[in-house]
Amino acid sequence: MARRVKDFIEISDYTSLDRLITTLQAVRETLPHDAEPELKLRGDDVFGRRISISYMRELTDEEAELEGRYAPPSRNEEIEDLREQLDEIPFERRRTRAA
Repeated sequence: MARRVKDFIEISDYTSLDRLITTLQAVRETLPHDAEPELKLRGDDVFGRRISISYMRELTDEEAELEGRYAPPSRNEEIEDLREQLDEIPFERRRTRAA
């Protein structure tokens, strides 16, 4: 199963309505059919506002290579490694005293 990541496209708030519509149409046409795009208005009056479009995409070959190199092992592999380590530890059951 290929891993998907969330990517972002940001559009400045200083643009004409016609340019915004053209940009949004171009973005919609270039996204894959299973991208699950979301549009949000981000920012505030101090730092400015931006229209942010987030969507899901497959990892690029370069990203997948880095993911394989630096990603932690899957949870199941980690648990199995711990089990093997615990199996090597000697264990003696203590007898409990009867009261």
